[in-house]
Amino acid sequence: MKKIVFTVLILVLSFPLVTAQTNNLEWLDLELSNYTYPYKVSILDLNIQDQDLKMAYMDITPENYNGKNIVLCHGKNFNGAYWKTTIESLTKEGFRVIVPDQIGFGKSSKPDYFQYTFQQLAQNTKTLLDTLKITKTSILGHSMGGMVATRFALMYPEITEKLILENPIGLEDWKLKVPYKPVDWWYKNALKSNYESIRKYQLESYYDNNWKPEYDQWVNLLAGWTLNSDYDKIAWNSALTSDMIFTQPVVYEFKNITAATLLIIGTRDRTALGKPLVSEEVRETMGRYDELGKKTQKTIPNAKLVEIKNVGHLPHIEKFQDFIKPLITFMKE
Repeated sequence: MKKIVFTVLILVLSFPLVTAQTNNLEWLDLELSNYTYPYKVSILDLNIQDQDLKMAYMDITPENYNGKNIVLCHGKNFNGAYWKTTIESLTKEGFRVIVPDQIGFGKSSKPDYFQYTFQQLAQNTKTLLDTLKITKTSILGHSMGGMVATRFALMYPEITEKLILENPIGLEDWKLKVPYKPVDWWYKNALKSNYESIRKYQLESYYDNNWKPEYDQWVNLLAGWTLNSDYDKIAWNSALTSDMIFTQPVVYEFKNITAATLLIIGTRDRTALGKPLVSEEVRETMGRYDELGKKTQKTIPNAKLVEIKNVGHLPHIEKFQDFIKPLITFMKE
């Protein structure tokens, strides 16, 4: 009897902790109109694939502008807002910083239909730069943004002064190990997302089960969308971009990059698409950033590698100083 009472007591005490976290979620508009970014957001009107779309972006030019520019490309589970401290540090050093939300992400449009390709996202980014009359820039990509930035550097070498890849995904071709799943499969999985599943994924995949309160805001941004009655549109775009990542590897073209390149790699990272679909033995071979960073450095001509030990998928969130120092040094070279 005592054992039963004790168990019930634990459940009762635990339950408010979970619900409190969930109840603190704010319902979010599909284009995050009720969420404030750290800097002014502007909108670029695009007409692509026979539809009018809006691409949100931040453009921060410091008073001590040094004539150098850098574009920051966000990852799949993020948007431009998570670059706040990076923007602050870069603008302090005199760099103009352009931070787009790609179509389907953040404050940008979530189309009902769209053929997502890294070429299309790179071209949208080029259109933004043309609008801003920027003819030379460095480009930094994190996670999925690393694949966007790589494609941009390959398509527009005359514009790309430097390429920086922070724990980019796409350093390996997952379809060689993971069985293909159609967009409908990714869509059904995205529809199941909620606060608990999103936090669990980030806790295990990004932070190696070491959570800090400041990480909650990035979970809440995704989880807040799940409270929206039109969340299926978010889930559909998420499924399309998952398919894009899986079917459009950039790894085979690293050898063609001409821009000076910096790899900033948190070596604890084990992020890889499709891990639940393979055996444990195969899973252990995927997302080995402690190995992939070195391998990629050898593949990209004129590449430098900075490894950050005991850091996962988000060095600029988890260990900012170790991320920003080599970035600024590289930008000034």
